[in-house]
Amino acid sequence: MKLNDNVAVITGGASGLGRATAEMVVNSGGKVAIFDLNEDLGRQTAAELGNDTRAYKVNVVDEVSTAEAVRQVIADFGSIHINVNCAGIGAAARTIGKDGPLPLKNFNFVIQVNLIGTFNTLRLCAAEMQKNQPESEDGEKGVIINTASVAAFDGQIGQAAYAASKAGVAGMTLPIARDLSRAGIRICTIAPGIFETPMMAGAPDRVRDPLIEMVQFPKRLGNAPDYALLARQIIENSYLNGETIRLDGAIRMSAR
Repeated sequence: MKLNDNVAVITGGASGLGRATAEMVVNSGGKVAIFDLNEDLGRQTAAELGNDTRAYKVNVVDEVSTAEAVRQVIADFGSIHINVNCAGIGAAARTIGKDGPLPLKNFNFVIQVNLIGTFNTLRLCAAEMQKNQPESEDGEKGVIINTASVAAFDGQIGQAAYAASKAGVAGMTLPIARDLSRAGIRICTIAPGIFETPMMAGAPDRVRDPLIEMVQFPKRLGNAPDYALLARQIIENSYLNGETIRLDGAIRMSAR
């Protein structure tokens, strides 16, 4: 799938991994629809990225909100070719804490945002992608990229909800690839390791150093452009499909 002149819907596109991916798409000649719950930051990011970027206030968990935004993207841009799902939350809490068992509503909220929100967005984007004219002899009409985490495979203490949500994202990748094969739509998932975030940037060395030590090589945390570079490869390489790719410097997380 080419990037030039094609339209990408990016959830969580106003910051972090999503913003880096939006920048990559725009710099490659593509157009970006930013889906983000932070309306002000979304508009600011769209303004900074230029005329080929628009922002939409979207709650990915809400079916109506997401469906309306997808309809607006079609009205504004005419089509959707790429969907990158970066919207997500992380909340650490043990199964049994000082105040008793983890409230079910807390567990459910993480699952709703990270897993249900991802599926909600991709299903609506895929329905529009299947209307596209094939872009190559392979009959490709669209590409979806989801975001899991290495926590899906080696989640730490306190990550039961987060790990479950991200394992769900990884686990649905192959079935969705099979579901969408007849429509000419590919899907892959990126499972990042520990990445530089605003929160991590302010963390003391006693927090950062053990995390970096778990990384084999290179000895650093991941950067958002690392994610965007892999996203580009998935978009442009038509033989990548149905796979979850760890992007983590060969980190294997310890229990804590």
